[in-house]
Amino acid sequence: MSSPYAATAPRTMLNKVPEVTVWFWLIKVLCTTVGETAADFLNVDLGLGLTGTSVVTGVVLAILLALQLRAREYVPGLYWATVTLVSVFGTLVTDNLTDNLGVPLLLSSLVFGIALAVVFGAWYSAEGTLSIHAITNRRRETFYWLAIFVTFALGTATGDLMGQALSLGYVVSALVVLAVIAVVAIGWRLGLHPVLAFWIIYVLTRPLGASLGDLLAQPTDQGGLGIGTTVTSIVFLVAILGAVTYLQISRVDVIGDDAAAETGAVRAPARHGLLQTVVVVAVLLVLSAVGYVARVNALGADTAPTSAGAAAPGGAPGTAAAGGPNASLGDLSSFRTITADTRGLLQRGDQAGATNRVTDLETAWDQAQGRLQARDDAAWTRVDRKIDTVLKALRADNPDPRAETAALDDLLNALG
Repeated sequence: MSSPYAATAPRTMLNKVPEVTVWFWLIKVLCTTVGETAADFLNVDLGLGLTGTSVVTGVVLAILLALQLRAREYVPGLYWATVTLVSVFGTLVTDNLTDNLGVPLLLSSLVFGIALAVVFGAWYSAEGTLSIHAITNRRRETFYWLAIFVTFALGTATGDLMGQALSLGYVVSALVVLAVIAVVAIGWRLGLHPVLAFWIIYVLTRPLGASLGDLLAQPTDQGGLGIGTTVTSIVFLVAILGAVTYLQISRVDVIGDDAAAETGAVRAPARHGLLQTVVVVAVLLVLSAVGYVARVNALGADTAPTSAGAAAPGGAPGTAAAGGPNASLGDLSSFRTITADTRGLLQRGDQAGATNRVTDLETAWDQAQGRLQARDDAAWTRVDRKIDTVLKALRADNPDPRAETAALDDLLNALG
């Protein structure tokens, strides 16, 4: 079949991506889980800090991506190593926007959603298809990896939005995402455009993997299973290595190279696919907006005393603060306890212990965000900024005990 794009199409090469099979989705979820836990491991456990971790993973990703683009065919080990690093780096981009720049998760989700639409629009305009079955020229592969990166950043932002800002927690967030994935998969079986179904599920597997990673790694008193980021990262990396080794040997996910036939085939139903895209995306946006507003209203209507214990199952409730500029947030005693513990460890010269303990504060505060922010956004923002200052002080490359103590004392005063 001839194509109007044939005269200007870039030079073709062997297909550079795997076939979308059960192996594809299995490894994708494993990679997204590692993206969450490995970022936490490098940032907190190894003490690289958010900026240091971003620089290190960014350099490694650039090297792997350059090798991937230079490769002449699909190489399972190289391809999935690149996806794993994109997952880690995409997580860090969202974390930097939230923690270092104070960008709200809702805004991050909207910005990355628009960015993804722009990437897809440019890709379709240049190539006439968004299909991932024939990544056979450099331009199409560049669009492919750019879209992959944005989907990871978008998935991280939406996952954190559900788990933190909306206080859904790890399990509920995972179940919500699984439900949407199941509906889209059923829709694909019933005739939903396969390219549309693929990209929706690809975005959603990011928050699914992140929720699973947090569920496994976080302490039991904060809603997790307490396995830890180190063990979780190692287990999932070993699983990825085993799966990729099998694919490298068996070659069961290698796509045939009849790109021309495939390209013509995917352009035929273009209008049908475009109509479905507009309708399905509109429905998803409306349902998301309705769900967001309903959840925010429910959190705002919750007048029960709020504490770290409520946000993190197993936490010991305390008494609500009687006064102070942030009393409208309710009971902050458990947060104060963690802060006081951190200060005590610092005074005893245990920098590592203090850094580990302050992570409990970060996790508990993130989990309580939805309820606390719904009570008084201004008060929540004041305390949140002070917590960010504490985290930066304790996780600095060369921590200054005086700056750490000052930040902790300021936070203790804010917590009442």
